[in-house]
Amino acid sequence: MSVGLVPTMGALHRGHLSLVARAMGECDRVAVSIFVNPRQFAPGEDFERYPRSPESDLEALAGAGVHAVYMPAVEAMYPAGLSTAVHVTGPVGEGFEADLRPGHFHGVALVVTKLLVAARPDRAYFGQKDAQQCAVVERLARDLDTGVQIVVCPTVRDGDGLALSSRNQYLSAEDRRRALAIPAGLAAAATRFEAGERGSAALIEAVTEKLRAADATIDYVAIVDPGTFMEVETASPGCQILVAARIGTTRLIDNLRLGSDAAPSAGAFHTT
Repeated sequence: MSVGLVPTMGALHRGHLSLVARAMGECDRVAVSIFVNPRQFAPGEDFERYPRSPESDLEALAGAGVHAVYMPAVEAMYPAGLSTAVHVTGPVGEGFEADLRPGHFHGVALVVTKLLVAARPDRAYFGQKDAQQCAVVERLARDLDTGVQIVVCPTVRDGDGLALSSRNQYLSAEDRRRALAIPAGLAAAATRFEAGERGSAALIEAVTEKLRAADATIDYVAIVDPGTFMEVETASPGCQILVAARIGTTRLIDNLRLGSDAAPSAGAFHTT
């Protein structure tokens, strides 16, 4: 009997439920965890105000037919005296989100390891939107000989192209419009790539010009090899273009696999 695990922090949306649907289609039993993990929030981040909707989450999961939901308290996940850490080193666990959110991936690696040990799943499902997190989880699952297949599922987007995220709730109506610069930039880069452009600098500029037009604060735009997560000067099919930017006070991330993912629709964003 196969078991699928879908780790979440709750505030479930269609993106999460797409992971659940994939797991339900591939596994005999499916468990979903809901745990807002304090150890993956850097100092000063939004742990206290992170969206929480346990009642509606449980209702949605019951409707999806999941077999078990795990909602541990912080004290249960991290009991007094806990002294074990899980650190993923090398390029996948360094740079980008690791630099900007100190300790973030240490918290991710520890909680995911604990969930894999507790659930003993055959497969665990994660969304591609969190590209570096997926790379970290894939590496730890291999390195620790867990025997768990990490299944990375496509990013789910709204009709205007914006990637679904629990943090989208923070966006004002105007900031939501400005946030469409992210999928618009990815779409512009994808168009240039399909037209034959392979220089990373030119593809990155296609994204940054959209972000600058929206007055976004850019944390990074980069193109990486998906296996090593190291930056490349020349893009090839399968390379990922990564974006992290702040729209107002809300920080959003997104990515696209060049030559593989369909370019997001972002027709509602205008630079004028």
